[in-house]
Amino acid sequence: MVKYAIKRILLLIPTLAVVLTLVFCLMRLVPGSPVYAMIEGEEYTPEEIYQLEEELGFHDPIWEQYLRYVGGILKGDWGESYVSHKPVMQAILNVWEPTILITIMATIITVVIAIPVGVLSATHRNSLLDYFVTSTSMASMTIPTFCWGLLLCYFVAYKMDLFPILGYEYIEKNGFWNAVYFAALPSISLGLHHVASLARLTRSTMLDVLNQDYIRTAKAKGLPRRKIFYKHALKNTLSIVATSIAYSIASMLGGSAVTERVFGIRGMGTLAVSSLTQRDYNQEQAIVLFTALICLGVNLLLDIFYKILDPRIEYE
Repeated sequence: MVKYAIKRILLLIPTLAVVLTLVFCLMRLVPGSPVYAMIEGEEYTPEEIYQLEEELGFHDPIWEQYLRYVGGILKGDWGESYVSHKPVMQAILNVWEPTILITIMATIITVVIAIPVGVLSATHRNSLLDYFVTSTSMASMTIPTFCWGLLLCYFVAYKMDLFPILGYEYIEKNGFWNAVYFAALPSISLGLHHVASLARLTRSTMLDVLNQDYIRTAKAKGLPRRKIFYKHALKNTLSIVATSIAYSIASMLGGSAVTERVFGIRGMGTLAVSSLTQRDYNQEQAIVLFTALICLGVNLLLDIFYKILDPRIEYE
C-alpha cells in the first residue's frame, strides 16, 4: 500500500505542473494589467504606467516571467498581491476557513442524502419511490445554487428564524459549533445542487451491479436481500460513486463564489472573483494552485480508497 501511495503521489507532479502552466498563461491572456488596479484613484501618465509595468517585469519575455514565477513557487514564495501588497498566502489563509468548512459540510450532506436515496431507488426499481426519486432529482438538478440559497434565506432564515441570513463566525473567535451554525445554510444550498446527480449515479450504478452474475449467484444461494444489497452490491457501487464525489468537491470549491455572495461571506471564491477583476495575477494564481492542491489531495485519497475496496486495482 505504501508503494502504491508513493506512485500516486509522484503521478500528481506532472498534473500540478500542467495546472501551474495553464493558470500562468491564462492570466496573461486576460485583457488589462494589474497596474490599473494598483493606481486606482490616482492620476498617472501613460509613460509612468509603462515605467511601473517595466519595474514589475510585465515587459519581460513570457518565458522569463514564467521561470521567475515557478522558481518562486519552488522556493515557497508564492509572491505578493499587486493590490494589497501582502503575501498572497496570507490573504488565502485569512479567508480559506469558511470555504473549506462549507465544502466539507456540503459534501457530507450530499453523501448522506444521495447514496441512501440512490440505493433505495435502485432496490425498489419501478416502484412509486423510484419514480418519486427520479422525478425529484430531475427537478432539483435544474435549480441553480443561488436559487437554493435565496429560498433557504427567505423561508428558513427569515420566516422561520432558524439560522442567520448573512455572515460567518470564525472558529478561532467563536468556536467550532458556532461556525457550523453560520455555515449550515450555505452548505445545504451548495449540497442540494449535487444531491440529485449523485443519487441518479448511485441508482444507475447500483442497478448495473445488481445485474452482475455474482449477485444472481448470491440470490440463488438464498442470501438475505439486505446482505446482498448492502454488503456485496453497495461495496462495488461505491468505487464508482466516489469518483463523482471527487468531482463534486472540485465543483463546490470552484463554484463557492456564488454561494458566498448570496450569504455575504468572504471566502476564497469571493477573493478569487475580486482578484480576477483587478487582474491581480499573483493572488489569482495562488488561489487556483491552492484549490488544485486540495483537489489533487482528494483524488489521492480516493485512489487509496479504491485500492482498499479492490486490491486488484493497479496503475501503470
